[in-house]
Amino acid sequence: MMAVSLQLALAACGSALLAACSPLVLREQTMQRSALSGLLAIAGLLAIIAGFTGLMIGGGAITLPLGLPWLPLHAELDALGSFFLLVIGSLLFPVAIYSHGYMRHEERITPILVFMPLFALGMMGVVLAGDALAFMLFWELMSVSSYFLVTHEHQNLENRKAGFIYLLMAHMAGLLILGSFATLYAASSSFEFEAMREATISPFWASTAFLLAAFGFGTKAGVVPLHGWLPDAHPVAPSNVSALMSGIMLKVAIFGFIRVVWDLMGPGDFQDWWGILVLAAGSSSAVTGVLLALQQHDLKRLLAYHSVENIGIILIGVGLAMLLAYYEHPLLAALGLIAGLYHTINHAIFKGLLFMGAGAVLHSTGTRDMESMGGLIHRMPYTAVFFLVAAVSISALPPFNGFVSEWLTFQTALMAPQMGGALMMAMVPFSAAMLALAGALAATCFVKVFGVVFLGHARSEVAAEAKEVDRWMQIGMAIPALFCLLLGLLPVLFIPLIDAVPQALLHASLADSVHAHGWLWLTPVGVEHASYSAPLALIGMLVVGGLAFWRLHPKGQVIRRSVMWSCGNPHLSARMQYNATSFSQPLRRIFGGVLQPEEHAHSERRFHKLLTTKVQYAVHVGDMAVKHLYQPVGRFTLSIARWLHTQHQHGIHANLTWTFITILLLLAVFA
Repeated sequence: MMAVSLQLALAACGSALLAACSPLVLREQTMQRSALSGLLAIAGLLAIIAGFTGLMIGGGAITLPLGLPWLPLHAELDALGSFFLLVIGSLLFPVAIYSHGYMRHEERITPILVFMPLFALGMMGVVLAGDALAFMLFWELMSVSSYFLVTHEHQNLENRKAGFIYLLMAHMAGLLILGSFATLYAASSSFEFEAMREATISPFWASTAFLLAAFGFGTKAGVVPLHGWLPDAHPVAPSNVSALMSGIMLKVAIFGFIRVVWDLMGPGDFQDWWGILVLAAGSSSAVTGVLLALQQHDLKRLLAYHSVENIGIILIGVGLAMLLAYYEHPLLAALGLIAGLYHTINHAIFKGLLFMGAGAVLHSTGTRDMESMGGLIHRMPYTAVFFLVAAVSISALPPFNGFVSEWLTFQTALMAPQMGGALMMAMVPFSAAMLALAGALAATCFVKVFGVVFLGHARSEVAAEAKEVDRWMQIGMAIPALFCLLLGLLPVLFIPLIDAVPQALLHASLADSVHAHGWLWLTPVGVEHASYSAPLALIGMLVVGGLAFWRLHPKGQVIRRSVMWSCGNPHLSARMQYNATSFSQPLRRIFGGVLQPEEHAHSERRFHKLLTTKVQYAVHVGDMAVKHLYQPVGRFTLSIARWLHTQHQHGIHANLTWTFITILLLLAVFA
């Protein structure tokens, strides 16, 4: 009999497929929008229940009546798949509700109505795949459907360019992943995951499969320097789609990496340099992502770069776990893996909320440019509160969820014993230092974002006339905001569920230590090492805040209100306040050697050489990976294409010559 959790997961896929087919039956846009929101919300809810059920009582496997006669498709739901199905449902459910209000003002909703459910189906199908064929089919469905969502507003050149780069990188990633599966197939003589798990693979071919998987899934996840597509694709997609792409799709790539490296091969095949490579990739992504995010004034592009940063944080936890597993420290390896997984679901929720908040701002102001915003907290108070919750969460401040996962990652690094040679001993503290730097810069960045977007005075007419979004969008943002608080306050109740994953992959468990001191205290390994109580931290902050308020606002004393001081200038204007560019200027100076900003300043002195009448300042911070990696490769490819085009015009004699040369080379190689 099929397991209940797998039945629920397949029902979630069926609901998404039904949502994709609904535009064929329903003609009225209102009904189409309601059907999409309702069916996707059901799919998300079923995915949440299936994930919880699979983590608590286990999953199962089934052979589907699909595929080729000699190559049927298989579906399976284990602890790893259950956790990622829970991640998908946790964001898909609120985004579906949010989409009902968001799409009300979309002129062309049919492409979204079709491709958004297919996108969700592809992501759930990847998680449920039990063989390489099913995995790749749903992987390509996820990639192709998201391409059409990125190019939804295809009349804009920016969207078409971003879509082309995204599709190119997605297919390159797919080829690398296919190569990894081909390597495992050669060792197992089967496409089924169960056979791949039991196969014996040599160290050389294991490393080959690892590298192909690392670069393939790393490209899809946006790991530096393979992230070039991400900051272009996420901003141009509809905001409800951006929430799913950043919140879930990048995590599906993390799932694929863990499935291939941790599950199909396993810790027994690990080599020490694998963990070093993952740690290095995670550290560089965390710091590079947040540094580039700080220099953006496009709100959605800034959030896209923060996705690069948080994928790096996840990989730091996973990389630490790989090193600890290789050096036979299973308990600490389980802690690192749980830290990475906990940050996976945390990032899915708060980044989805941030993109929904950005979509609400874009919906009300019509712009993504932060330099045109300001003062929106007075006109969009609910959006401001929800965005603030997500901003505090991504900044890793207690008592919200981002703090817990980063704290667990720090604990893994701090408790890690000395391993291997000098490089290994230096890599762990270096990664911890990079994580600390990324956390501090992330907090700085979101002080900038919230202050420039929601505080101060409106910098433009559209910001001054902005209005709060409708109830559907507010409810869609309220749900993940609540999740951020619950995952931050009650990690002791949720971590034992995630513990099923390291139990299956490492045969190690943290359940006993986590529960050792009840629900109030989180003790990852033991109270003698470290412990944390989010409820007590919240109570302490409320008490200190209440005392400060009582001290500064004594009863009966009238608060004096006066005109804002403006250095003696009687005419206050929005131009006198910090904007996004000026706020990040000090950090642009400090990290100038890394960012290499291009600055242009021009002063006009119309009346006197000492009297400046106008100053123009412009700065551009490019992406070094795009500048030094993608653009040279693109230019080389175009030059080869032009050369081949020239050769094709030389006539039949030239073609015969090249054919003759090719035959000679083949004879020389294979004779």
